[in-house]
Amino acid sequence: MDERRVLVVGYDAAELLDIACITSTLEITNLHGATPAYQVRLASPGGRPVTCATGLTLMAHETLERVTGPLDTLIVSGGLGHGKAAADRSIVAHVRRLARESRRIASVCTGTSVLAAAGLLDGRRATTHWGWASNLASRYPEVIVDPDPIFIRDGRLCTAAGVTSALDLTLSFVEEDHGAALARSVARYLVTYLQRPGNQAQMSMFTSAPPPADELVRQVVDHVTAHLDDDLSAAALAARAGVSERHLTRLFLKHLGQTPGRFIRQARVEAAAHLLATTTLPMTAVAARCGFGTAETLRQAFVARYGIPPSHYRATQSTTAT
Repeated sequence: MDERRVLVVGYDAAELLDIACITSTLEITNLHGATPAYQVRLASPGGRPVTCATGLTLMAHETLERVTGPLDTLIVSGGLGHGKAAADRSIVAHVRRLARESRRIASVCTGTSVLAAAGLLDGRRATTHWGWASNLASRYPEVIVDPDPIFIRDGRLCTAAGVTSALDLTLSFVEEDHGAALARSVARYLVTYLQRPGNQAQMSMFTSAPPPADELVRQVVDHVTAHLDDDLSAAALAARAGVSERHLTRLFLKHLGQTPGRFIRQARVEAAAHLLATTTLPMTAVAARCGFGTAETLRQAFVARYGIPPSHYRATQSTTAT
């Protein structure tokens, strides 16, 4: 193989970052000696310039209708124009055609809707930008939509979450194609701390949403996040709030969409992830600070949440390495 042919599909109102995270990462990989190198091309319907959602215009290399395989990787970008793109029979048909001639098929952000419209995700797990996940699930019930991970790989089909997750997905391709050492080198050049594991959540509860509107729920949440190593059993929290356990659960489901127990587990694991990445505390100390009885309990919860053990997370994400 002389080159790995990578085709990025753009369309009107595509997201510039979705495209640039892919193209820049692969071209930088070439500069770092990738063998075989990537040949990265942007295709659009009719070969027309891609006017991105930001108002900037990209010149396409290829006319989508005229591209033929075989391709190494086919990637559909996302953007505000994804709905029209998914409703465009010509775009969908050519994506479906090229998918048959590609070793690897991917989408970024809302580009998942184009793959779904092509029937490529039927019966498969897929992700997309968290803000569009429910819409994707309702429009394409055959797709198993998981809004949590940064990216998902199901066989040769890969879907990435919102915008800059394209960087994480592309770095994972580099690692798969050329090894971890080159992927780390490219990540350092990009001034990003390696790549986040695909199972890492798109959003943190500490940054993703405003405080709950309900005063009682807000007080309980504030107590939980400030006292992760306390007794946070349902009984203890309900007693603190002056309500029954059943009523507290109803309030959490109404205002946070999850039970108190699930919220607490998520808060503890995310706090542990932060400590693992930013401190050199022993695993037992991290477990204790975050309310896990033992390091093994932390490990089990971490694997359930992120799909990797905490030791691996620290090894790849630590900001304290010298």
